[in-house]
Amino acid sequence: MSHDRRLTPANGRVAALSLQGQVEAARFVEGWTRLVAPAVVALRDAPKGRRDRELLRGEAVTVYEDHDGWSFVQAARDGYVGYLPTGALHEGQAPDLRVRVRATHAYEKADIKSPDLVGFSFGSRLRHMGQEGRFILTDAGYVPAAHLAPVGVVEDDPVTVATLLLGTPYLWGGNSAFGIDCSGLVQAACLACGLACPGDSDLQAAGLGAPVTDGSPPRRGDLLFWKGHVAWVSGPETILHANAHHMAVAFEGLAEALARIEAQGGGAVTAHRRLG
Repeated sequence: MSHDRRLTPANGRVAALSLQGQVEAARFVEGWTRLVAPAVVALRDAPKGRRDRELLRGEAVTVYEDHDGWSFVQAARDGYVGYLPTGALHEGQAPDLRVRVRATHAYEKADIKSPDLVGFSFGSRLRHMGQEGRFILTDAGYVPAAHLAPVGVVEDDPVTVATLLLGTPYLWGGNSAFGIDCSGLVQAACLACGLACPGDSDLQAAGLGAPVTDGSPPRRGDLLFWKGHVAWVSGPETILHANAHHMAVAFEGLAEALARIEAQGGGAVTAHRRLG
């Protein structure tokens, strides 16, 4: 039986207890929950390996192994598996706030002139510890209340959410307002709207929404897929996507994008999918 490495918590030394009898491993463990401590951290395919995706402050992972300074983990948001520096994880209470704007800062005091401590991307998660005026005291410092929302309060339009990240630099494997790729943009928008979403475009093309097979034209909120790429349909004649042509999240005319991508060797659209 073949298993997708990205979604299979097994590395030979250790595997998830739920995989016993399905994969080979020296040990099978239940794992333990930890939270991401830095603003952004790369989830790698091996210790010191290539960045597969990124995780944000406050996101939860299940840890299956700590070994030589690296933790073998599975992300709670989408089941993605990889390696994080062990020092990037900590124990803590589940965050109850999320950053709902493109980016924000945590301050030392409830004062915009006080020292800023750290910047957080859209989608980061923090814990409410009190409020002072227009600031919420979180586990990372004081954050403007207008920049936060309870984790259970979701947005209603993924394209509007994706537009928040317009101009964000393209970063292969990126998942933040500091750098993002095509599938990261789709996932960030879906998760903010309470929609489960895989991390990579091939997984999204296989299971996100439903295929449009009646030949109807794309409409706002649809997803168009090419080999290795995905874009939001933002209007009858435009798409919004993180792409290496603009090296940013950008709007592009649909007809122009279709012609450009095919001319560059990316081929034709491979899938057209519509969310519920």
